[in-house]
Amino acid sequence: MKSFLFPKKVAGPLREYIRFKNIAPEIRIFHIDYTGARQIVKKTGRLIGIEISPHDLRRDAATYASRAGVPIEIVRKVILRHTNLSTTQRYLGKVSDDEASRWVDNIFS
Repeated sequence: MKSFLFPKKVAGPLREYIRFKNIAPEIRIFHIDYTGARQIVKKTGRLIGIEISPHDLRRDAATYASRAGVPIEIVRKVILRHTNLSTTQRYLGKVSDDEASRWVDNIFS
């Protein structure tokens, strides 16, 4: 079974919920699988007029975190849960010259 990292403000209430509901360790806390999540994301996208998938949200979250200065090792381990850093680097894609220039300006200003 995979383990997940949760922010402390989520982990505490989640533990309380599990205790309150007396949920055994092998039981799903929330009864939703990838297919169910995908349907929710797709339906929500259609409601606002865009084509989107859970994978798009995952990639966007990782890209946003990376561009905001989160260390790539944290993006790899926490957001994407990739085993290899090279996979994360390919996943995030290339940095444009304009973006690189903005980072240089931020670092040295």
